[in-house]
Amino acid sequence: MLRSRRLEVVLSLEERKEQEALERMGEARKLVEQQREQVDNLNRYQQEYRDQIRHSQQGVVPVSRLQAWQAFIAQLDQVIIQQQKQLDQAGQVFETRRLEWQQAWERRRGMEKYIETCRRQEQREQDLREQKLADEAAGRAFARRQR
Repeated sequence: MLRSRRLEVVLSLEERKEQEALERMGEARKLVEQQREQVDNLNRYQQEYRDQIRHSQQGVVPVSRLQAWQAFIAQLDQVIIQQQKQLDQAGQVFETRRLEWQQAWERRRGMEKYIETCRRQEQREQDLREQKLADEAAGRAFARRQR
């Protein structure tokens, strides 16, 4: 069996690994998008809450209510910080998955190029064998005519 044919099995495995890496990267990307959306939503909510506080402070507001608002905003700050950490971690996972996919893509691409090189070499060898057979046949025919 030709080397290029045997290597197609390896190429098939590399293609499968690349596809799996691509799927893992896609899942990691979705997680990043979800985490980013969470952070954005929390930031919007916090801003809306601050705006509501500003509007409601136009009159007299009890100190206890101001303290409760400040405490709630502080809690939101902590939640946003935690969510941002999760987003950062998801981003790191995505970057790792992206690098894994890139490596899998490069291995698959390298295997394709190697198989193509093998095919060209096999074709050259086949052409040489055919040329040798043709030359030998021509030599025999010439020798028969000379007799």
